Amino acid sequence: MTNTVPAPAGTNPRRRRLMLLAVLATVLTVVSTVSVTARAAVPPTPPGWSLVWSDDFTGAANTLPSAGNWIIDTGTSYPGGPPNWGTGEIQTYTNSTANVSHDGAGNLRITPIRAANGQWTSSRIETVRTNFKPPAGGVLAIEGRIQMPNVTGAAAAGYWPAFWALGAPYRGNYQNWPAIGEFDVMENVNGINSVWGVLHCGVAPGGPCNEFNGLGANRACPGSTCQAAFHTYRFEWDSGSSPQQLRWYVDGQLYHTVTQTQVGQPHWTNMTSHAGYFLLLNVAMGGSFPNGVAGGTTPTAATVSGRPMLVDYVAVWSRGGGTPPTTPPPTTPPPGGGGSAYATIQAEAYNGQNGVQVEACSEGGQNLSHLAAGDWARFDNIDFGTTPARDFVARVASGAPGGVGGLVEVRLNSPTAPPIGSFALANTGGWQTWQSVPGNITPTTGRHTVYLTFSSGQPADFVNVNWLTFRR
Repeated sequence: MTNTVPAPAGTNPRRRRLMLLAVLATVLTVVSTVSVTARAAVPPTPPGWSLVWSDDFTGAANTLPSAGNWIIDTGTSYPGGPPNWGTGEIQTYTNSTANVSHDGAGNLRITPIRAANGQWTSSRIETVRTNFKPPAGGVLAIEGRIQMPNVTGAAAAGYWPAFWALGAPYRGNYQNWPAIGEFDVMENVNGINSVWGVLHCGVAPGGPCNEFNGLGANRACPGSTCQAAFHTYRFEWDSGSSPQQLRWYVDGQLYHTVTQTQVGQPHWTNMTSHAGYFLLLNVAMGGSFPNGVAGGTTPTAATVSGRPMLVDYVAVWSRGGGTPPTTPPPTTPPPGGGGSAYATIQAEAYNGQNGVQVEACSEGGQNLSHLAAGDWARFDNIDFGTTPARDFVARVASGAPGGVGGLVEVRLNSPTAPPIGSFALANTGGWQTWQSVPGNITPTTGRHTVYLTFSSGQPADFVNVNWLTFRR
């Protein structure tokens, strides 16, 4: 597989693949059949597994998906992210129920629509939660029962439905792909009777995941075509095997496996040591993958409008290695307990984060890595006692280029609260050249949720953090 649209490294989740002609010859002849839309509830949890999270899409007809579960992306990019979502797709995503809604029969519909002026709209949603990962030594399973848009042949040119997951540090950063990891549970283009499962990781171009292609495999859907019926698409991350494994299934049939050894270090750690993953569902139109497979620009004048992807359910399970949380981490400190503000707070021991990733630290353990404006880490229930703290000290390093710097800030109880203290930082001589830098704070007592936040006038990464502490 080779990429058809070169792109700058670090800007592109889901750069897609030009499939070998020999593969295409086996799958391009597809007969469209009557859509099968009978619904099935989230399956019962098997013995030994725990249900972590699910959505059965049982909302009333023409209603949006649950705001408690899903964020609806809009426009043609994330704020500050690569244009056209980094893939060359041509549609505009909306939150209109014409593009995304429950069908009233237990399914979610994502429907691409071409307007009279030729412009396409569609929808893309992503889970509020960003912490899906296996318990230590256990297995995580991500599963969806989905019918791809029921359209084939020339009428399907440019259709690109997908069910996938991105590493949590991508949210709010948008420049750290593919290092943070991407699991494509199900992809399809141009109405071909085939499901693609792909891992993206490492660096781009090249790297252990052969970016921008990824490490992928594909196969025809068992029995009925992918377009004519619902099929179950499943991804498993097995952290208990040695080496660890990533596995892809369709209707229970294994068709792709990637091992920890294939990915290697530090890339495996970069994509597995952060807080977890968030899930996405979307139908794009056009872009590098469908264009590459078609051998030309899609969609075309022959492409039909209004064929939805139907999603019966999405569920996440875990097995072994302890029990993961079934709700997101708390956003306010629990009563009692908690750590002292005057002890060393290891930065990688955060309770929540935005845009954060970790790496091996030259001083031992791990550090927060390549932080930029808008990133933050949350530390719950930090006890300042009754004598006010007067300043804080952070162990920091920076390999940022000349002219790039920013502020390391402390905020209480909200990442958008006014900072109680900060210090400025620029290049220290390297990303592992550590300095202990103090910053004055507003006198503080009591227990608080502490946010370590980062601001800068530039979008570039400007600081690593190993630990922090407060002083009276």
